[in-house]
Amino acid sequence: MTIFFSVVLPVICVFAIGFAVQKWQKLDIRPLSTVAIYVMTPALVFKTFYEADVDMQYVYMVVFSMALLFALIILNKIYARLMKYSSSLESGLILSTAFMNAGNYGAPIILFAYGEAGFAYAVSFLVFQSIIMNFFGVYYAARGGTGMKTALTAVFRMPATYAVVAAVILKGMDLQIPENGMQTIDIISAATIPTVMIILGMQLANIKWGNFEWGKISYGVIVRLFISPLIAWGITFLMPMDPLLAKVLIVSAAMPSAATIVIYAVQFDAKPKLVSGVTFISTILSVVTLTLLLMILG
Repeated sequence: MTIFFSVVLPVICVFAIGFAVQKWQKLDIRPLSTVAIYVMTPALVFKTFYEADVDMQYVYMVVFSMALLFALIILNKIYARLMKYSSSLESGLILSTAFMNAGNYGAPIILFAYGEAGFAYAVSFLVFQSIIMNFFGVYYAARGGTGMKTALTAVFRMPATYAVVAAVILKGMDLQIPENGMQTIDIISAATIPTVMIILGMQLANIKWGNFEWGKISYGVIVRLFISPLIAWGITFLMPMDPLLAKVLIVSAAMPSAATIVIYAVQFDAKPKLVSGVTFISTILSVVTLTLLLMILG
């Protein structure tokens, strides 16, 4: 129970504040999300990559991200084929199970659980996940002639992509940012995590409850919260990565479905009710599953 009270509960309380405010005030989340995406997250990503010592661990992280993604996609394709589901439903299952909430949820949990060292890995992982989500997530949501083009456009419109590039170039050229410039970045990046946590609570408040397809949602929740971390453990077992990085990746893989994916599902009409249901239920149940996983991992 110590892990629950010291790691999980503080994060859930922030989500609950965002949830309560949204239920009370019915605010437009888009302006706040825009600031988080275009200002705060790039600042945090830039700071992390600028200060991090990029080594083979980051290569392992990229390999892990792609291996986990394709393992989950293949699993869903096999299941959809066995159940004789339509292509649209297959896409909905992939959207709700292959993309985890590594940013709004995963990063703060890892910060509380593993400190700044684990948090640096978590931020790097959320960048890779954002690129994957913007490419493959949009592709499976659109799943048509415009899918690939839309996905590529989404990746190149993502500010965090350019933050990584800028940080790597400056670090590679050994160029120092003036102290007052870094202080500005530090201030903005420090506000990122609590802001995106509140936004997630607000997003969850907008998901409409009821008329869920419980059979399909149960499958999605099981894959997201149980099978995904098992696959992640298998992948980390096969690579000589740092034990802390392995724990961060396994915990990240056990996160609930990404709230951002709900937006894609609604925009492209890719089973939005199913995706919303898996996101909502997996987020609620993750309070228990993440606590147990953190106890197991230590």
